Amino acid sequence: MSVLYIPGEGKTYSEKKNALVEENVFIGKYNSVMIPTYDEAKDLLPKPFIDGHDEYRACYDKAWRIAFSNLRNPTKESGFCSPFIDTAFNGFLFMWDSAFIVMFGKYGQRAFDFHGTLDNFYARQHPDGFICREICESASGDQFFRHDPSSTGPNILPWAEWLYYENTGDAERIRKVFPPLLAYHRWLREHRTWRDGTYWTTGWGCGMDNSPRLPRGVDPEFSHGHMVWIDACCQQILSGRILVNMAELIGRRGEVSDIEKETEMLTRFVNDNMWDGKTGFYYDLRSDGPSGVKTLASYWALAAGIVPEDRLERFASHLFNKDEFFRPHAPATLSADDPDYHPRGGYWRGSVWAPTTYMVLRALDSAGMNDRARVLAKNHHSAVVKVFEDTGTFWENYAPDYIERGESGMTDFVGWSGLPPIAVFMEYVIGIRPHGRDRMIEWRVGETARHGVENYPVGRDSVVDLVCEARANTNERPVVTAKTVSGEPVKIKVAWPGGEYEMMSK
Repeated sequence: MSVLYIPGEGKTYSEKKNALVEENVFIGKYNSVMIPTYDEAKDLLPKPFIDGHDEYRACYDKAWRIAFSNLRNPTKESGFCSPFIDTAFNGFLFMWDSAFIVMFGKYGQRAFDFHGTLDNFYARQHPDGFICREICESASGDQFFRHDPSSTGPNILPWAEWLYYENTGDAERIRKVFPPLLAYHRWLREHRTWRDGTYWTTGWGCGMDNSPRLPRGVDPEFSHGHMVWIDACCQQILSGRILVNMAELIGRRGEVSDIEKETEMLTRFVNDNMWDGKTGFYYDLRSDGPSGVKTLASYWALAAGIVPEDRLERFASHLFNKDEFFRPHAPATLSADDPDYHPRGGYWRGSVWAPTTYMVLRALDSAGMNDRARVLAKNHHSAVVKVFEDTGTFWENYAPDYIERGESGMTDFVGWSGLPPIAVFMEYVIGIRPHGRDRMIEWRVGETARHGVENYPVGRDSVVDLVCEARANTNERPVVTAKTVSGEPVKIKVAWPGGEYEMMSK
């Protein structure tokens, strides 16, 4: 690990200023609040339930209790601008951890601005657009020099912001975050590409620390291996598409023509060069050709929306193959037919991780494979709940071939392991999704017991109670009631295997 880098010390070259960074409204700001305890906040949180499954609710409540214990105010010495939820690891905020943490934190926004956690990365942006992947919470320093190969990534901040916008409809936030996000994307293009414009990273840079994606004898954690990385390329495609959407929303479309061209080029390259027709899978490209190593990193292609329709079925099928990713606890991060696969996980050599699982669920959704996403989600959620019942807490990762914690990793990890008991429970097991910009809720009803979510937030100001009565089977029409608790009424689209209908909250 690199020594702590304090800006202004040890510079070896002059930083070139980026005009977009001069628009960054987060730099130099400072705000603190009275941090709420869980007991003070719990009445403002959603209250999901499924009759007959009190363990689901106990798991959900404990996740929030731990999350609220990790809330922090910034110190003025840190250069942070906003109260935040700690990554729960080592006194540093991690970029990709934080991006996933706010994906469940959005459901607690009425009690605490979890999404403000990301503001601190923007506040610590360097003049040339660089943002470190790991930033110190107590001092104004980065954990890596900017040109350390593992200094930054993965670039999923735009995705986290766009998911938040879809939930809240907060276009004003998009106006604020657009400049730092665009500057960071362009920094990566300048400093993380090969001559042909494709992207590289490292095991630490991509977040999958010891994944065996690099050739034998090459350091899997800190070397780029002269490889074209499938996740880094597809994350830039996803970032590019979202930046174009943001620019369209806020009237700055003319500023992203370079992003559109890059996205088109990368999409062609990935589909022409990183897809293997024999195995039906996307691979990293080594100097001697496709790596042949199947990991969940490849499903960023599905999340980015670039998989051609005639490849979708074959590519997705690997996720449900018991000899590959669909293990007793699914999905494993490394295919079980790989010689480096560890039945108990080996960290990123098979372990089930909340962030990559959530990415896969969202990716399947984006491809219209909602029912398949729910199969994976229920498997993942039930395993996390069972381990919670056995241990009383949450873990950094989980074993794939056993329903138990991973063989290495942190405990009380909320942290991104708050995703399964909170977001996955409400979005996939219960099946409720908010679309705040349209003041609408989509409810894909899959359970037969009485279930729902009380105190459910929609958009910026509406809160509703949602209940579906018990049914004899999944094909029976759901009887849903929706009560407006506060704010304006919202539309609810109810769907089940036998049909769909619309209603308004009362």
